[in-house]
Amino acid sequence: MINYIKVALLGNPNTGKTSVFNALTGLNQKVGNYPGVTVEKKQGSCRLDRVTKAKILDLPGTYSLNASSMDESLVVELLLNKNDPDFPDIAVVVTDVENLKRNMLLFTQIKDLHIPTVLVINMSDQMQRKGIKIDLEKLEEKLNTSVVLVSTRDNSGLDQLKQVLVDYRSIPSVPILDPTTIDQDYFESLSKAFPNQPLYKLWLVITQDVNFNKLKRKKVIDTAQFKTQSQLDLKKLQHRETVKRYQTINQILKETYQLNLDEATDLRSRLDNLLIHKFWGYVIFFLILMTIFQAIFDWSSVPMDFIDTSFARISEWAKKQMPEGILSDLIAEGIISGTGGIVIFIPQIAFLFLFISVLEETGYMSRVVFLMDRSLRKFGLSGKSVVPLMSGTACAIPAVMATRNIENWKERLITTLVVPFTTCSARLPVYMILISLVIPNERLLGINYQGLTLMGLYIIGFLMAIFSASILNRILKSPNKSYFVVEMPDYKLPMLKNVGITVWEKTLSFVMEAGKIILAISILLWFMASFGPGNNFSNAEQIVKHQANNSDLSESELENKIASFKLENSYIGIMGKAIEPVILPLGYDWKIGIALISSFAAREVFVGTLATIYSVESDSQETIKNRMAGEIRYDGTRLFNLPTGISLMLFYAFAMQCMSTLAIVKKETNSWKWPIIQLFSMTAFAYLAALMAYQILK
Repeated sequence: MINYIKVALLGNPNTGKTSVFNALTGLNQKVGNYPGVTVEKKQGSCRLDRVTKAKILDLPGTYSLNASSMDESLVVELLLNKNDPDFPDIAVVVTDVENLKRNMLLFTQIKDLHIPTVLVINMSDQMQRKGIKIDLEKLEEKLNTSVVLVSTRDNSGLDQLKQVLVDYRSIPSVPILDPTTIDQDYFESLSKAFPNQPLYKLWLVITQDVNFNKLKRKKVIDTAQFKTQSQLDLKKLQHRETVKRYQTINQILKETYQLNLDEATDLRSRLDNLLIHKFWGYVIFFLILMTIFQAIFDWSSVPMDFIDTSFARISEWAKKQMPEGILSDLIAEGIISGTGGIVIFIPQIAFLFLFISVLEETGYMSRVVFLMDRSLRKFGLSGKSVVPLMSGTACAIPAVMATRNIENWKERLITTLVVPFTTCSARLPVYMILISLVIPNERLLGINYQGLTLMGLYIIGFLMAIFSASILNRILKSPNKSYFVVEMPDYKLPMLKNVGITVWEKTLSFVMEAGKIILAISILLWFMASFGPGNNFSNAEQIVKHQANNSDLSESELENKIASFKLENSYIGIMGKAIEPVILPLGYDWKIGIALISSFAAREVFVGTLATIYSVESDSQETIKNRMAGEIRYDGTRLFNLPTGISLMLFYAFAMQCMSTLAIVKKETNSWKWPIIQLFSMTAFAYLAALMAYQILK
C-alpha cells in the first residue's frame, strides 16, 4: 500500500525553487489555477521510496509571510488553514547558498507555525568557487531541523532530501523565535485569550487582516478584540518582528556560515555594467531579439514544410481509403485539415519558448526588467510591468494574471489594458504563414527579411502598448507613487532539464488548449461550408455545368468550379458575403472575413479556418500554404499579395482577437467596463491601421 504525503515547496524568487521542483517531479506535473483566483498553481508527484509517494505543491515565490500581493497571500492562507486539502505535512524552504541570510527569514516564520520544516540550501555546487563554507551539523542543531545541501545541476542531495521527506514525523516543530520578545504585554495577553492556539499563528491572522482587509476568507479564530490597534502600531510590531528574526539569523550564521569573497563578483559586476547600460543594454537586447527571430524562421522552416506536406498527403490518403460520403469528407477536410492547422506551428512555438526559457535560466531576464524600468516609468508603468509584458509574448492570459504583483492599482490597471498589444504565441501562426506568403525569403548582409519582419511586428506591438499606456496615464489619476525593487540573480548556464521541461510543458499547453478550439471550430466550419440552404447549393452541379456549357473546361477545372460555387452558397459563404462590404476596403474577401470572425475564439484559428475552407473547395493534396498562395480575386490578381498581407498582419497586431483574454480582464478588473473599452478601442484602431496600410500599398 502506497503512503502519500503532502509537501509544500516554498522560497524567495530566484532561489532555484522551480529547479528543485523539476528535479523531483520531472514531467509528472500539472498546472492550473487556485480556486477562485487567477494565480498559477503547480503540482507534481514524486516517489520517495517503495511505499511512499509525495504530492508536491510548488507555491508562488514570497520573501516573507508579511504578504504584499495576492499570490503571496495565498501562501499565508494555505499555511494558516489546516482544513485546506493542500495543507502540507511538511514544508520545504528552498534557499540560495549565496543569499542564505535573506532567505532564512521566510524559513523561521514558517517553522514558527509548528509545521515540520526542512531547509534546503540550493546551488551547493558553487560553494567552493564562491568561497563558502557551512558547518552543517551545527546549523541543524541551531535550527532544530534537517538541512540538506542540494545541487540540481549535478543532481546531488536529492536522494537525501527524499529520505528526509519520508522521515518527516521525526522533524521537531519547535519555534525559533519567542513572539513575546517582540512585545511582551501584547503577546502575553494574546496567549491568555487563546491558550490552545500557536501564538505566531494568531499574530499572522491579525496582521494579514490588516494587510488584506478586503480579502474574503474564513477567519481561523475570532481575534477581533486584538485588531483595535491602529495599522501603524501593528506595522511597528511587524517591523520589530523582522528585526528580531534577523538578529537571531545573524547569530546562527555567524557560527555556521563563512564567506571569502573572490573575483567572481567582479566578473558579475562587469557583465551587469554592460547588460544594463543605459545605451549598450538596449543595443544588446535588440541584437538578442533579432537573433531569436532569425533562428525561429531558419530553424523551423524544414519541420514546418514537412508537417504541411504530410498532412496534405494524409488527407488525400484518407479520402482514397474511405468510401465517398459525408464521413469521408468530415475526416479528410474537417478533422485532418484542422489538426494540421495546429501541428504545423509546433516548431515555431517550441523554439520561441526555448529561447525565453534560456534567457530566464541564465538570469538575463531580470536584467531586462531592470533595464526597461527606466523607460516605462515615463508612461505610467513600472519595472514590474515588464514581467507581464514579457510573459505576454507567450500568452496574454497568464500575463494579465501576473499584474497582481503590481501593488499600485493605476499601474496594475494600465498594464492589464495594454498587455494584449504584445505579440503572443497565438499570433505567431498568423504572422508566420502571412510572412512566408508576402515577404521574400532573401537576405541582406546575412539578415533574413522574413525574420526582420517578424521582429518588427513584435516591436510594433510593444510600442503600441507603451503609447496606449501613456494615454491611460494621463486619463487615470492616482495619488500613490510606487517603488520598484528587483533581485539580480547570479549568471549561470541554463540547465537542459529545466529548459526541456519548460518547452515541453508550454508547447503541450499551447497544443492542447488551442488545439481543442481549433479542431472544434474546424469541424463546425466544415459543416457550414459543406451544407447550405436553397436551390443554388442543392443544384450547384447542374447550374455550373449549364453556365460552362460552351466552355472548354477540363474535368478537374469543372469540379473546382462546382466546389467554389457550392462554397459561396453554403451557410458559411452566405455569412461571409454579408460582411464582405465592411472588409473589402482592407483588401479582404469573404473567406478571410470568415477567418477573422472565427479567430475571435483564438487568433491561431485564422490559419485553421482558411485551411478548412480551402480543403472543402479544392484538391486536398495541396498544402495550406500553396492553397493560400494560389487564391485569386475577382479581377484575377493574387489575393495574398503584399498590401493584403501587411494589412492582415497589422490588423492582428492591434486587434483584440481573443475572447479568453477579454474574460480574464473582466475577472481581474471585476467589471465589464474595461474589457468592452479594450475590445472596441483595439478593434477600431486595428481596422484603421489595416485600412491605411492596404490603401497606401495597393
